[in-house]
Amino acid sequence: MFDSQLMDGFEIFVEVNKQGSFTKAASSTGHSTSYISKEISKLEERLGVRLMQRTTRSLKLTPEGDVFLRRCEQIVHDARDAIEQVTGSQREPQGKLRVSAPIGFSLAKLKPLLSEFSIQFPKVELQIELSDKKIDLIDEGVDIAIRAASSLDDSSLISRRLLRSNGLVLASPAYLTIHGEPQHPADLSGHKAITYSLSANPELWEFEDKQGEQLQVKVDSVVQTNSPEMELQMCKSGLGIVRLPSFHLDGELQRGELVELFKDYPKHKLDIFVVYPSRQHLSAKVRTFIDFIFQKLGND
Repeated sequence: MFDSQLMDGFEIFVEVNKQGSFTKAASSTGHSTSYISKEISKLEERLGVRLMQRTTRSLKLTPEGDVFLRRCEQIVHDARDAIEQVTGSQREPQGKLRVSAPIGFSLAKLKPLLSEFSIQFPKVELQIELSDKKIDLIDEGVDIAIRAASSLDDSSLISRRLLRSNGLVLASPAYLTIHGEPQHPADLSGHKAITYSLSANPELWEFEDKQGEQLQVKVDSVVQTNSPEMELQMCKSGLGIVRLPSFHLDGELQRGELVELFKDYPKHKLDIFVVYPSRQHLSAKVRTFIDFIFQKLGND
């Protein structure tokens, strides 16, 4: 059975770590320093675990305290949201908002919008974490994730398609002058490829031919990287052929810096999804951010 007294020190434990000292935590919460110290000690006694090492000059989390802090932060965050939703005080977007998004998409599309959002909603503290790796929203305490995928796995999370993009096969004019232009996807096996290391199978490119049949082509990587920006720059320099979502481009085709290959073949679809925990009532900050990016970027 859950000991309700364990909840008593959670918020103080989170605040002490946020402020970095008992004195500052006491000031921010309106308590005395001795009260803060006693609450942390009581929490450790109830758990039977030492959460932090104290000296006269510093506080340092123990390994157990570090693990416990991440869970505590989510619990405190959810509890505050629950209270705000029930009391109706969360009418204005406010508080910390953690957003996880792919690096390339964020730099190409999301970055120009973040300043505008912050100016429009100054009480929301944005925490933008850029990563192309799939994360567990609940375990990581993330409010919203933006994911690029052909499709998403079934889960208890809510997902909404933000926009559709095409995967384009690209090469520079200089590369094609030296190595020739492949006329069929199967011809790629004789060319140099720049591949994306976080793909499930970086050197296996899938296509659909003109008859609608699925085709898989094994390519040879001259470079493999987890950065779409690096892929694009290496392709422009003539190092090899790349396959990238169209949202990574910024006029390179129009300026003649790159050439699209297999233009008469069906495009490889890549969707951008907004994913968030399955909750009946969204906090104002989450709902506002989702509405904002759909207004700015949504094309579905």
